Amino acid sequence: MSNTSLHSNESISSSRKKIIVLGSGPNRIGQGIEFDYCCVHGLMAIKECGYEAIMINCNPETVSTDFDMADKLYFEPVYWEHLWEIIELEKPDGVIVQLGGQTALKLAKRLHERGIKIIGTSYENMDVAEDRGRFSDLLKELEIPYPNYGTALTADEAIDVANKVGYPVLVRPSYVLGGQRMRIVINDEEVEKACISIFKHIPDNKILIDHFLDRCQEAEVDAIFDGEHFHVMGVMEHIEPAGIHSGDSNAVLPAFNLSPMLVATMEFYSEKIARALNIKGLINIQFAIKDGKVYVIEANPRASRTTPFIAKAYQIPYLNIATKIMLDKAKLPDFNLEKKLEGYAIKEPVFSFNKFPGVNKELGPEMKSTGEAIRFIKDLRDPYFRTLYKERSMHLSK
Repeated sequence: MSNTSLHSNESISSSRKKIIVLGSGPNRIGQGIEFDYCCVHGLMAIKECGYEAIMINCNPETVSTDFDMADKLYFEPVYWEHLWEIIELEKPDGVIVQLGGQTALKLAKRLHERGIKIIGTSYENMDVAEDRGRFSDLLKELEIPYPNYGTALTADEAIDVANKVGYPVLVRPSYVLGGQRMRIVINDEEVEKACISIFKHIPDNKILIDHFLDRCQEAEVDAIFDGEHFHVMGVMEHIEPAGIHSGDSNAVLPAFNLSPMLVATMEFYSEKIARALNIKGLINIQFAIKDGKVYVIEANPRASRTTPFIAKAYQIPYLNIATKIMLDKAKLPDFNLEKKLEGYAIKEPVFSFNKFPGVNKELGPEMKSTGEAIRFIKDLRDPYFRTLYKERSMHLSK
């Protein structure tokens, strides 16, 4: 279905129980086909649970918009005006926002304000994770290490905070994907420029200024929580150091150079955060490791771009499992979660710099890759991996 003007509505609402899945819209840097994989497997799980699966997305290049994937497809922009009209007609039992990336997640507030049920993690708890300042306050309450930080609503406030936490600092807006407008800065002038850029393109946004942990390792955890049981889908170690966006990093699954104690610490912190946020479904948490200490950088209360990577590497239908948990149709012990991976899997970012002449190719906290691939290796003696590891050593020694 798609919108037209001055024509009758051809969509007929059925009497079945319905669940709407919000897609991620057009492919772009920071949000690509990975989230379509999530939506497709979510739709399959919804249908398996006996609901009518309704998909809202506007990307003709995706599988989620195939005519036979959902019970009903609305080929519409993923904007509130279009979504509300569909909700008024269909009257769904709930809407899933965890599978469509940041585009879908941004609509959670409007859904909550209108009293529409959000399937999975509640809006209130998602907002704690998305709001940089509130999330840092939560980490402080949970006694989980994090970089020194402060929040600001003006450039002058940001400069004051930067001087308190100490340069270099990472200037970050809230509620964005792909590291949009994030900058690593080293003086007051650069802080002011970064803030002006954020306020120009993302008005009324709370800015987080935290001390940048230079020359340290980065890792991330993807997990599922059903309100009672916690399961770590995977712990990935990044080749590139902290400061380069996770979407632009090569990530190795499982972690290959982190001690069992560090991995256990990350898993422990992840469970504490998931329980504190009352996660129902998926969560992604990013970490920095410096001088043997684990720091939490951020948490994303949704499917991440690494969720399909882990599902394929371990041959476990994690998106199907997570969706059934969101719908209250299953718990984690109901599934076989035996991981099947011989050796290691490497997530490789794909760049399209040749299509964008003149673009700055230097990697940083703002994502620049346009896709990713998966490579399997038998062991760490693989020539490709050894080349990657050599590059990591050069990064960390700079």
